[in-house]
Amino acid sequence: MQDNIVKIEGLSHRYSKDWAVQDVSFDINKKGIVGLLGSNGAGKSTTMNILCGVLSQTLGKVLIEGIDMRTHPEEAKKRIGFLPQNAPLYLEQTVDEYLTYCAHLRFVDKRRIKTAVAEVKERCGVAHFSNRLIGNLSGGYRQRVGIAQALIHRPLLVVLDEPTNGLDPNQILEVRQLIKEIATDRAVIFSSHILSEIQATCQDIIMIEGGRMVFKDTMESFNNYIEPDSLITTMENPPSLTILQKIKGIKEVELLTDKSFRMHFEPATDISESIVELSVQNGWRLKEITLEKSSLDAIFAQLSNKKTKPALQ
Repeated sequence: MQDNIVKIEGLSHRYSKDWAVQDVSFDINKKGIVGLLGSNGAGKSTTMNILCGVLSQTLGKVLIEGIDMRTHPEEAKKRIGFLPQNAPLYLEQTVDEYLTYCAHLRFVDKRRIKTAVAEVKERCGVAHFSNRLIGNLSGGYRQRVGIAQALIHRPLLVVLDEPTNGLDPNQILEVRQLIKEIATDRAVIFSSHILSEIQATCQDIIMIEGGRMVFKDTMESFNNYIEPDSLITTMENPPSLTILQKIKGIKEVELLTDKSFRMHFEPATDISESIVELSVQNGWRLKEITLEKSSLDAIFAQLSNKKTKPALQ
């Protein structure tokens, strides 16, 4: 019995002369949601396409419940449900027609196709649109149908590539909740370049940047890693920008209002204490000071710089 549903070892893939993914290795447990985070072009989609058997990797190994995707692709794919970034929907079909077609593609036993379609429609909240053309559904419900096709064969692993992309706030909340429900009895990989989406949905996180894995741990550990790198100050009698920029440890100062500033500071600098002391000494009358978390771009840069390795030849 395998402890993990996914095991990836030394995964690398090259398009022509450029490496899209380099030396990525990770395991995924059989239940819960793992967030795959990375900026656009980081290598997330390439990793997922290889994981799901859409691409054949240049180097490395992908095991799904111990089955090698390269040598036994059909058996490995039976255990995976995949929703790519652009959902593979046939807009001229009804929901029932499309899901029945997907059940046949997934080799669902003909005797239980009708039951399988009913189950995923109910689970994904589209049962009341059974006879509606997919082309006439809203974006949120189309996404639900896309998720339903990924579940039709009861896979052990569901891979979702940017599943909330293009949805309105209410639809995003609904799809998040659906994903959480799905993950109660199987593993889900949720890919996004939006940190807030990963934070709101996932228990664990894998971060890829520049084709390399730069972080793998729990969401709690990741949130602890996000150190403050700027602060907002409000003063009744503020000094000039020039004076603020000369404070030791300050890298940049932005004027927000005539009395409020955003100050970017060097890491490991006790800048708050310095500003409080200077305010008292110079009569700036500091009213408020609030630390801000690092931006996602800053986090990518920090982690990438720590994990950078020579490129594969």
